[in-house]
Amino acid sequence: MKFINEFEPGERIEVELLVTNCTKGMSNAGSPYLNITLQDKSGVVEGKKWDAQEIDSIIAEPGKIIGMVADVIDYRGAKQLKILSLNEVDQSSVSFERFCMPSPVPQEELIRKLNGYINGIQDKDCKAIVSKIINDNYNAFITYPAASRNHHEFMSGLLYHTVSMANMAMLIASYYDNIDKDILLSGVILHDVGKVIELSGPVATKYTLEGKLLGHISIVMAKIRKCAEDLNITSEVPTLLEHMVLSHHGSRDFGSPVLPLTREAVILHFVDDLDSKMNILDKALADIEEGEWSQRIIAMEGRAFYKPKSR
Repeated sequence: MKFINEFEPGERIEVELLVTNCTKGMSNAGSPYLNITLQDKSGVVEGKKWDAQEIDSIIAEPGKIIGMVADVIDYRGAKQLKILSLNEVDQSSVSFERFCMPSPVPQEELIRKLNGYINGIQDKDCKAIVSKIINDNYNAFITYPAASRNHHEFMSGLLYHTVSMANMAMLIASYYDNIDKDILLSGVILHDVGKVIELSGPVATKYTLEGKLLGHISIVMAKIRKCAEDLNITSEVPTLLEHMVLSHHGSRDFGSPVLPLTREAVILHFVDDLDSKMNILDKALADIEEGEWSQRIIAMEGRAFYKPKSR
C-alpha cells in the first residue's frame, strides 16, 4: 500500500488513510460534498468526495482510519485526491504508527536522553518533583505531540521538543556562571507536561475541554504545587519551578501571566521559542527547492523564508 508521498497525479489508488478533519460543503449545483484532510506518516493530503451521502460523513469521522478508492489529481500545483468511494476499516486491525508522523529521532533514543537528564539532577527537591510528575504521566509524555499544529505536531513531539530544549539549555548554561542547572533542567522538562491534559493524544490531535478552559501552563503549575504538597517539600524549589512554567511563553500577549524574572526562566523562554521556531521553519522549507521561497508563515509574523542554494 502506497504512502502519500508516493502518490502521483493521474493514478488511481486504493488506500487506507487517517482522517484528521472533515467538513461539509455544497456545490454550485446544490450537490453536497466533503472536504477531507488525510494523513499517514509520510505527509498530509486533501481529498474531496463529490456527491457525498450521509454515510460518507459518518465513515469520514476525524480520528478514524478509513479505506478509499481515489484518483490523484494536480490541483493548483499540489496533489489532491478525488475520492470515488469510502469504506469502513476495523480500527483494531490497524497500526496507528503507519498513520502518525514519526519523530526525527527514534523514541528509544529520546527516552534514553530524558532519563539521563533526570538522573543527572542533583537537587533532591527538583529530582523528586520531576521524577514524580514524569512517572505519573509517562506514557502520554513519551507519545504525545507538542501541539495540534505549527510545531512538533508528530508522535513523540513533546518528548523530542523537551530533549532538544534540554540539550540547548545545558549548552547555554555552560557558558554562564551562576546558572542553577538543576532548576533550569527541571523547568525545561516540566514546562509543557500540561499538554498531556491539554491535548487529546497523538492521533488526530485536538484540544480537550481542560485544554481550552485551563491551558497547559495552568495545568502543569497545579501539578507542581500538588506534587510539592504530597512530598512535603517546603523549600523555594516549587515556587521557582512554578515561575518558570508561568513565564515560559515570555510575554502576557502569548499567554504567560508573568514575565521571566530569574536567569533560568529567561533561558527557558528563549530555548523554547528557538526550538519551536526552528521546527516550524524546517517543516515549511522541507519541500521547497533551493533558491526558492516558502509560503508566508502565520506563526512567524506572516513572513516568507528563503532556502539558500547549496554551496
